Amino acid sequence: MAGQARKQETEAHQQNGRRERRGTSADGEEAPTEEARTGDARKEEGRTGETGTGKARTLTKPGHREEPAAQGRIARVQQWWNRAWGSAGHERHTLLLIAKSTLAATIAWFFSYNLLEAESPAFAPFSAVLIMQVTVYQSLLQSLRYVGAVATGVAVQAALGYLAGPDLLTFALVAVVALTIGRWPALGSQGSQVATAAFFAFSTYVTAPAGIGKITHLAQIILLVLIGCGVGVIVNVVLVPPLRYRSAEHGIHTLARALCDLVSDMYPAMREGEIEEERISHWRGRAEQTGGLITQAENGLRTARESLYFNPRSRLGRHRGRVGFEGYGAVLEALKRTMYQLASLTRSLDQWRQDGSERDRRFLRGYADFLESISRIAQVLGEMDEDTLADQARQLCQLADEAQQCCRQVTDRAEQDGLPLTDPAYPYGVLVVEATRLMDEFQYTCDVLQSQVDAR
Repeated sequence: MAGQARKQETEAHQQNGRRERRGTSADGEEAPTEEARTGDARKEEGRTGETGTGKARTLTKPGHREEPAAQGRIARVQQWWNRAWGSAGHERHTLLLIAKSTLAATIAWFFSYNLLEAESPAFAPFSAVLIMQVTVYQSLLQSLRYVGAVATGVAVQAALGYLAGPDLLTFALVAVVALTIGRWPALGSQGSQVATAAFFAFSTYVTAPAGIGKITHLAQIILLVLIGCGVGVIVNVVLVPPLRYRSAEHGIHTLARALCDLVSDMYPAMREGEIEEERISHWRGRAEQTGGLITQAENGLRTARESLYFNPRSRLGRHRGRVGFEGYGAVLEALKRTMYQLASLTRSLDQWRQDGSERDRRFLRGYADFLESISRIAQVLGEMDEDTLADQARQLCQLADEAQQCCRQVTDRAEQDGLPLTDPAYPYGVLVVEATRLMDEFQYTCDVLQSQVDAR
């Protein structure tokens, strides 16, 4: 009886705490508390919209939600566009790449078809789209490799076609030589273009008129490729300033904002207990799609490091005296591990079949508080600026202390409720471990940034 009374008292205390956080009294009416007024003010400042379920969805800050996101195809599309508009993550990068590729292909087609009246004008737009890379540095590198591969393929066909004639045996010989050269490591991912160019050149050689016309048509292929690569590089430089992608901060911003968006979708649903299979599957898919963002961030950091050796700006202004990007590199590595941990967390949730007990609900509410504290750290990392790094580092350390407290509460609550942490049939133990690992990575990130500030 005493144990049951204590249980009822604990549940009543938790219900009162939830009412206070939501600004409601015991009878369901609004409680005129300072916290409720603050919450109302935050909602007034945020954006409110109707979801597919008829529920009002309120965003207090970019990446932070008051209620679980709506489900359904239309709601998902709207959320995708909101993320593309609100932060420089995977969605915005996708739209930007499509727009740049479309523009480059259109300009290249205009030059090849309308101005040059080429026999095979598609080579130019194809080349423009093919070398449209994430960074300008990669566009230049891949352009050189692609042009070299095409020129080599055309040269192989021209030489063998001239010596042996355009017959089946010659085609087989061209294929063998081109595929062999395509294995050359210096060509990288463009090695396969040697054989592709040789095949197209063979087709052009067979159909072209005899004499000088054959050589002219083959040379035109190389010219079209040069036009396409040139247009692609110029569009990549003009449409997006190259320093944006050379910045070491940009990759960290992208990963941190993607992390903040995902976690901010998770904790409201976990707090309300709305973690049905469809929602968890959506989280898992988003967590596993961050590989491209990680690659983009790594490319941006690598390009920033390489630019120090050739860029005269590294000796001017605020860049003077900089010896490298070791601090940013450490933060990026920590964020990468955090994204992998988050993907593992979503997989654990996906394998969890809840029984709807109060024990599960208490665990999820505590876990939601921890994820919310993590989202605040990710939000600051998504706005990290070298000019204000000292203030942001102090803020991150304070947020890390709060997150550490939330993480300890998750572990303490699991022990107090006697959750089966070692039973493989339940994910409690795995989720507790994932929370500890996530906290370790964020704490390390905050410590690295603070050490960078102290070393100045």
